[in-house]
Amino acid sequence: MMFKKSPHVLKWLAVAWIVLICAIAFFQSLGSTGLVDETEPMFAEAARQINVTGNWVTLYYNEATRFDKPPLVYWLMAIYYRIFGVNTWAARLPSALSATALVGFGFYILQRFGFANPTAAKIPGKEGIRQKQLLFSAWIGSTLIAMNGLNIVWAHTAVSDMLLSACTGICLLCFFVGYTQETPEKGWLTIPNNWYLAFYIFAGLAVLTKGPVGIVIPGIIIFAFLIYMGSLWQVVKEMGVVVGGIIFLIVTVPWNVLVILENGQEYIDTFFGYHNVERFTSVVNNHSAPWYFYFLAVLIGFGPWSIYLPLAITRLKFWQRRFWQRQPRNTHLGIFALAWFATIFIFFTIAVTKIASYILPSISAAALIVALLWSEELTSEGRGKDNKGLLISGIFNVIFLFIVAGAIAYSPNYIGFDPDVPTLPAVFAASGLHILGAVIWITTAIATAVFLFRKTLWRWLWIPNLIGFTAFILFVLTPANSVIDEVRQLPLRQLAETVNQVRQPQEELVMIGFEKPTLVFYTQNPVEFFNSSEEARPYLESLDNSSVLLVGLPEKIADFEEGFDQEELDKRGSYELVRLLPQ
Repeated sequence: MMFKKSPHVLKWLAVAWIVLICAIAFFQSLGSTGLVDETEPMFAEAARQINVTGNWVTLYYNEATRFDKPPLVYWLMAIYYRIFGVNTWAARLPSALSATALVGFGFYILQRFGFANPTAAKIPGKEGIRQKQLLFSAWIGSTLIAMNGLNIVWAHTAVSDMLLSACTGICLLCFFVGYTQETPEKGWLTIPNNWYLAFYIFAGLAVLTKGPVGIVIPGIIIFAFLIYMGSLWQVVKEMGVVVGGIIFLIVTVPWNVLVILENGQEYIDTFFGYHNVERFTSVVNNHSAPWYFYFLAVLIGFGPWSIYLPLAITRLKFWQRRFWQRQPRNTHLGIFALAWFATIFIFFTIAVTKIASYILPSISAAALIVALLWSEELTSEGRGKDNKGLLISGIFNVIFLFIVAGAIAYSPNYIGFDPDVPTLPAVFAASGLHILGAVIWITTAIATAVFLFRKTLWRWLWIPNLIGFTAFILFVLTPANSVIDEVRQLPLRQLAETVNQVRQPQEELVMIGFEKPTLVFYTQNPVEFFNSSEEARPYLESLDNSSVLLVGLPEKIADFEEGFDQEELDKRGSYELVRLLPQ
């Protein structure tokens, strides 16, 4: 059979496929657009400051300490700056590489443990079915991890979320492989197998990426899974928690000790108090949302695959606990992925602060679950001929695609007014991309409906979705990103270039009305930000006879006609750059 005769061919085909889907999903146009205000340039600039100051312990942005996240993503950015120079592509590279690692590792795990049906792993003489299930699970699962909106967006974003998702996902998958290698109990001081050791290392890296959530979330997931399987104490002893805990502390403690020694209570209050406890117990930065927020986040962010997630979860028959407890450990991947997805979903639904990126680590689990569904459909004879669940999901798939098409066609009307980019809706409408996007999804919906009319094609419903999604990325999402960048971010980069050309020694740079960290990163100099002219005037008047470079909307700059002489230097988009000279 093909699976036995051509293992090397299959291996290289798998590598080529992973490279292709990751190139399309994560690396296409990675550095062709500028950093997006407000969060991205804060991360990028803090990483640049590491190489400027030589301080790899305390992070700085705009001449102030930055304690919102631990240092791992900043360290990676700083290293890539040294290799590739300070640019947008290097700043986003950690996110893109993290997403790629997650896809590749997902493929590896699925080709070993992606049994869609636990009983198929045990039936004598069914080696061909087992190999096919593993193969389909790996190829489809890795594709779904890459080809979804949430992972694509955050793989193109120079922040810590994608790195956290990758560290968390790989950490959990390492645990699962270790879990499948059942070993005799040796007590609390046992040295765990290599996969458990890798679990502790990646858990530590997750903590160095975003703090305690990096171990809290995997810990709750594993606890829930082991309680379900009835093997909590047995596996805990196998894991060698004492030895593993020491490894985890070796990874996480040194930087925390050093940063506390340098900054003391300020770091503790800011990072642990504000950025961890308060985010869970109260609304931070106006990121409030209704309780059903993450239902919509998964539906849209993991769409169109999310339509099949309820069916895929149902197929696991998680309510048959005793059945699963009787199955060998290497068939438990589906139940483990369900514990992974459900724990994160419930945890952040309970949390008061709600941001779409919080659910990001659960998307890989959702991809694994849906991949097992399609693997079962593709390897079970006659499954698609009498499958009401698949038919109902396919109908909702078609409806969802038509809704998406309508939303995209109407999108220029709900972009909303933004005072710093008032022309954005008109420019986007003029591009015609919303029409092209609607056409792509309508075509995909029709193709999916055609597949539904032929029962023999039901198991291939994922094909038109994949083609439509890929076309949408290539021909709509990527060009739309460029259009938005030209209107929203390019003017600020152009003004930054002008600032670097005309700025006099020791001349202050001030921005009024908005805080756009882009100016800090692209000018590579500190910027004073003020919300209003009233706030800025006392500061400007305190600078004695020094000139000042001022960036803002023309109506804001006009507020300083009294008391200052103005020299107009540049105007880009909605922004104006002037030099203020005291009269």
